[in-house]
Amino acid sequence: MVFILEPKAEQEKINSFILNWEEKGFSTILSVGTEHTAVCLIGNTAAVDLDHVVHTTDIVAYGKRITERYKAVNRTVHENVSTVIKVGDVSIGEGFFTVISGPCSVESEEQILTIAKSVKSSGARVLRGGAFKPRTSPYDFQGTRAEGLQMLVRAKNETGLPIVSEIMNQTQIELFEDVDIVQIGARNMQNYDLLRAVGGMKQPVLLKRGLSNTIEELLMSAEYIVASGNPNVILCERGIRTFETMTRNTLDLSAVVLLKQKSHLPVIADPSHAAGIRSLVAPLAKAILAVGADGIMVETHNDPASALCDGAQSLDLEQFGTLMNDLKKRAELEEKEI
Repeated sequence: MVFILEPKAEQEKINSFILNWEEKGFSTILSVGTEHTAVCLIGNTAAVDLDHVVHTTDIVAYGKRITERYKAVNRTVHENVSTVIKVGDVSIGEGFFTVISGPCSVESEEQILTIAKSVKSSGARVLRGGAFKPRTSPYDFQGTRAEGLQMLVRAKNETGLPIVSEIMNQTQIELFEDVDIVQIGARNMQNYDLLRAVGGMKQPVLLKRGLSNTIEELLMSAEYIVASGNPNVILCERGIRTFETMTRNTLDLSAVVLLKQKSHLPVIADPSHAAGIRSLVAPLAKAILAVGADGIMVETHNDPASALCDGAQSLDLEQFGTLMNDLKKRAELEEKEI
């Protein structure tokens, strides 16, 4: 259930309204938007008389019942305004097409600095780089770990690019203090203890859809983070596992469209992990822009043939520059800032 408040509602009355519901055993989420303020009521609201609340509470303009299980991330909470997340001078959300790029894994300081400077010059706004790598085989390269995060932070300091990297578990939280966006990978999408933990962090969270998870399950995982206190969640479609074997995964473009309809949160997509094939990344990136996504995450490497992981799906620096030029032309037609 969500209550939309009157535009001139006094803060003292809003606080009293929220406290009243919490004393009755409900959880509440206050959402302050540019057009209206909403109070989302979480709990068993079947016995709540919606009309009575609206007619007897002077700060409530109107109320709605949310039938979906996800409440705080539901578009009903931000009916006419989509959430835009600010990371430094970078905006991620409606009206923008934010490009995140960098290597699958941080391998060395020279490597990450070379890539960071190049992708920035091409127009990328956020630098990605894996320090902790969840791999299917325990014998595969597992990342440069804490040292890799330090190298990523040094690249951030030298280029000014905000950084995003994947966290694996709650014990690593202190290591991520200087990381601008904390990523929850596909394999951890339903790690509920981790979701609650990042819900207590100050940084935005980039949440990737699991390999075999439904759209609703992705939204419910986002709900865990927001309900735990962190409203800044970026949803990422990264391809799902289907019967197809010619690509690494199947990019679900319909999920991007549906997520934009169902939730107010920003939605991006990852064509690199979806395809697993370098030649497919650029065409899929253009398709992602065309269906209305808020951005892409693309793997880029200065020497893909020698990459320690995912080289086959990584663009080289020249290919990334070409892709950015194409995206900028298309973004102008879509009236989006890139």
